[in-house]
Amino acid sequence: MELRSVEELMDLLNAGRHQHALRTAALLRRSRPADKELQVAGLVHGIGPVLSPGDEAGRARSAAAAVRPLLGERVFRLVRGASHPTGPADDDLLRLRQAAEEGRTAGFDAGVLEDWRTVLELIAARHSRLGA
Repeated sequence: MELRSVEELMDLLNAGRHQHALRTAALLRRSRPADKELQVAGLVHGIGPVLSPGDEAGRARSAAAAVRPLLGERVFRLVRGASHPTGPADDDLLRLRQAAEEGRTAGFDAGVLEDWRTVLELIAARHSRLGA
């Protein structure tokens, strides 16, 4: 599945475990407030179980492939690498993995998915303008 609109992505996020996604994105927003693509990767990295419920090993690959046409190469790379702790990791990927792990146990109110719509639209529009 390839996502073609923010609305499709919002539907997938709502269908999944979005509280963990919200906490992960909020943690990344706190640590890297200017890096919207990293924050978005934290928000969307968990859509794999909705896309591939029976394929645990392929969930990150499915999530990454789905967001690539909409959100671009960097978000694709981060989402793909988020669930592969044995692969090579740069600082951004390490931050994403750390936030995802912390987001599993963090107990704070991270807002609602609708709060992220504008950021998702910004990243999608930026990716679209770059000729993707």
